Amino acid sequence: MGVDIHPSAVVSPRAKIADGVTIGPCSVIGEKVTVGRDTVIGSHVAIDGSTVMGEKNRIYPFVSIGFPPQDIGYKGEDTRVVIGDENIIREFVTINRATTKQDRVTIIGSRNYLMAYAHVAHDCILGNSIIMSNAATLGGHIEIGDHAIIGGLVAIHQFVRIGTYAFIGGKSATVKDIPPFMMASGDRAKLYGLNTRGLKREGFSQEKIDNLRKAYKIIWRDRHLLHEAVERVRREIPPFKELEILLEFLANSKRGVVR
Repeated sequence: MGVDIHPSAVVSPRAKIADGVTIGPCSVIGEKVTVGRDTVIGSHVAIDGSTVMGEKNRIYPFVSIGFPPQDIGYKGEDTRVVIGDENIIREFVTINRATTKQDRVTIIGSRNYLMAYAHVAHDCILGNSIIMSNAATLGGHIEIGDHAIIGGLVAIHQFVRIGTYAFIGGKSATVKDIPPFMMASGDRAKLYGLNTRGLKREGFSQEKIDNLRKAYKIIWRDRHLLHEAVERVRREIPPFKELEILLEFLANSKRGVVR
């Protein structure tokens, strides 16, 4: 199929560019970059470092991927960015490569939608089917689960985890973990119950929604200590996969969970 590279683009001869890739005017692709099949890279995009990108991604103008982390301890080490398939990355998004402080890789999964001016810092790990709205900003070492939605102008502190199917309202400052399936908002972000509309949209059964809502009430509204609340949830609610995901998330929290 070949590739379609605009004459004004600067593409290193050492870059690995798969069939069907389009690279727009004035874009710059570094020598350690790999771009998967049928990816479209718009104008004025800069991709550098050890960056591996999967298939059918759509990269809009003025995006920056794979440049050094904004970390004063970084000394130019060879760290990476790995991006999956079918992501949409809109204008002025920045995705930094990792530091040496974790696994040396910043990871973005597949089918994510990163809107304009979103920032993914070093060592972040993003799952699949995530939406980051305009100017959503991630500090380093953040983990975001599948299907989470991050509102516009949201700032998330380093090392925070965002659970699967969580929803964070716009203009929120998030300094602790946001549990799976929940809604949070505010400065500092607080929980506002189950992400009911999102779960219904994703096809969750009413029984699962009702049981997750009951778990939320026990853990966050009935004034138990966390370990007591978890024990009560296990006694009163029949086990199912999503409930185990929630309880495991709570058990593994290091920064603490938003209350």
